[in-house]
Amino acid sequence: MNTVSAESKLSRTFVEIEGSLARVTLRNPPLNVIDIPMMEGLAQALAQVESQSSVAVIALSGEGKAFSAGVDIAAHTPDLVEGMLTRFHGLMHSLLATKKITMASVHGLCLGGGAELAMVCDLVYSSDDAEWGFPEIKLGCFPPVACTALAALIGQKKAAELILTGRSITGKEAAEMGLVTRAVGDKQLDSAVQTCVGQLLRLSPAALAVAKKASYAWDSMHLDKGLARAEKIYFEDLMKTEDAQEGIRAFLEKRPPKWTGR
Repeated sequence: MNTVSAESKLSRTFVEIEGSLARVTLRNPPLNVIDIPMMEGLAQALAQVESQSSVAVIALSGEGKAFSAGVDIAAHTPDLVEGMLTRFHGLMHSLLATKKITMASVHGLCLGGGAELAMVCDLVYSSDDAEWGFPEIKLGCFPPVACTALAALIGQKKAAELILTGRSITGKEAAEMGLVTRAVGDKQLDSAVQTCVGQLLRLSPAALAVAKKASYAWDSMHLDKGLARAEKIYFEDLMKTEDAQEGIRAFLEKRPPKWTGR
């Protein structure tokens, strides 16, 4: 079995290719916050894996005590947010467009952009006690990928509740909703992922790629158009509100936000 290991930009991600399996690990301790360098590193990692015709499965995980606590709040300021969303949504499109089967292994925090990153993978395994959520509304913002695709996974009403309240749920609850393929005890997570990987690697890579293309949880055209519209609303409506800017400032200044409704 050929093994290739590589660290991508600023060591924010680590790629290890073992035969038909590529492991991509988020590395930004302590909570694997997705900042611009990590986005660039992930894009580099996915491009590297995509060029390997022998790879059939991509397993995505987070190093340390969390999968990812989400996208760097500092990157949501008016001067940075457009470039940040463009890069982040580019990652979403790369994960959705790849012919490889994508798997996320989730433990600890899986919030905001971290949850969006995991949810667009074909298969998602989570520890029972992992914390899932889309808390952007608490900052006066909203999660564009979740707003576009979450309802197709768990239903409109459940998606609306998570997006509009920002409440967190456990991995077990996420599995019951359909956001997660399977939730298991923390000590069983690696074993569950390995079992699934073993099943996939015994199958035809060509057949898997075609089956993936035919069985998306949501229509790719709807996702493309919906995400483009969500981005437009984010830039043209949300970022012009005083509350969105106040929510980000308050978080960075570690104080409660003072909403004005404007």
